[in-house]
Formats: sequence, structure tokens, C-alpha cells
Amino acid sequence: MPTLILTPRQTEDAQSLWRAAGRLGWSVERLSSWRLPGHLQARADLVLYVEALFGPSLAEQAGVTLIDPPEDWLVRLPDEYRRRAITLTSLGAARSQPAPRFVKPPNDKSFPADVYTGNELPHAFDDDMPVLVSDVVAWECEFRCFVLDRKLVTYSLYSRHGELQRASEFHSEPGEDAAAEAFMAQLLADSRVDLPAAIVVDIGHIAGRGWACVELNAAWGAGIYGCDPEKALAVIRQASRAS
Repeated sequence: MPTLILTPRQTEDAQSLWRAAGRLGWSVERLSSWRLPGHLQARADLVLYVEALFGPSLAEQAGVTLIDPPEDWLVRLPDEYRRRAITLTSLGAARSQPAPRFVKPPNDKSFPADVYTGNELPHAFDDDMPVLVSDVVAWECEFRCFVLDRKLVTYSLYSRHGELQRASEFHSEPGEDAAAEAFMAQLLADSRVDLPAAIVVDIGHIAGRGWACVELNAAWGAGIYGCDPEKALAVIRQASRAS
């Protein structure tokens, strides 16, 4: 059976996945440091659920390959699935833009994703650091979708108007769910849209524009919000495969 590897950081999502793994009959190991103990390095079928900063190091120790989103995925996405202009550029180039833009690192949280003018961008990073730069839009609601082999496995609302919905236990209305499912069905059926085998797709409704993709996230480090934890584990398991 698989062994779920959790880091020392205690989170609600990690606890939920721990309980779900137990129900599935998996073993669970919570690390006491950011190193993988020797007795685990030789074990087969390790499933990592870890922070992005430590993922590559732990994956190397575990002998697994983590599935990451392509940095330019949003840029290559057909217009009807993004509904805003997005470019992959350098931090140096983004600093030269005076108008406010939404700027984020493609696959990590080196600095907060937010709306910046050029001179407001952080100066602690090299000019050649890749960043995604997009139009400023208003997301009315956002959903997290765990996807395996182009099939929607489990999903959950996570934000309304930029506010995390933990207090409402990530409740969404039936009409919102139906619209989110319809958008995902169209996206997943479109052969122009390339997707990793096990991935998290964030989608949402942009005010005045319609449904669109927010971003891709690596399943092995993504928060689950109100998603079914057992179903999420099926995707997370396939996101860290033996090298």
C-alpha cells in the first residue's frame, strides 16, 4: 500500500489527508525534519504532500519525480479559457511597466501574487526571474479542481471576491457548481489544451467576462479546501511517480 509523506508543518489540509489515508489503508509518515529518514528512502510507492520549497529535495531523496505545471501553460491556453491577456516575461521587463498589472511567479511563491506597478515589484530577485504578467480582473468566485487523466475527480469553491471561504466551509450554490462543471467539461474535452496527467486546475468567474482558468497548481502541494480528501489523494498519488 502507498505511504503518504507529510512535512513537519501542521495544516488542516494535511490532517484531513492523514485521516483519509488511514481510511484507505495507507501508511502515513510525518517527517520530524526536512530530510527523508533512511528507512523511507528504500520504500516503494511513496506519495508526497509537501510544500513547494521542499518538494524537489524530498522528491530526490524519495526517488520520485514530481509533476509540475508548465510555466507557460496559461500563455498557451486558447483565449476562451483565460479571457485576459497573459504574458510570460522576466521580472526585469515587468519592472519597466508603469501601469498596474497582476504579477506572479509561474510555479512557486517566491513573492506574493498581486497587482503591482513596475516600481512596486520586489527588488530581492534577479531581473531574469520568469514571471507571469496579466490584466487586472475581478474574480467573483474561484474553484479548485483536482484532475486525473483529464477527468474531474473532486472540486471545491475556495474564494469569493478574493476572500478565502473557510468560514463558510467552502460552500457553493448548485448553480455555481453546475457552471463550474460545465466549464471544466469543455476544457478537459478540448484537444488544444494540454494537461499533465495529475494536476490541479483553478478556475473562476471573471466579472463581465465569464468563466476562465486562474492557474495550474501541482497536486502534490495544493491545498484541498472543501474537496473530498480521499478523491484528492488519488490525484496526489499520481503526481509523484517513481523515477
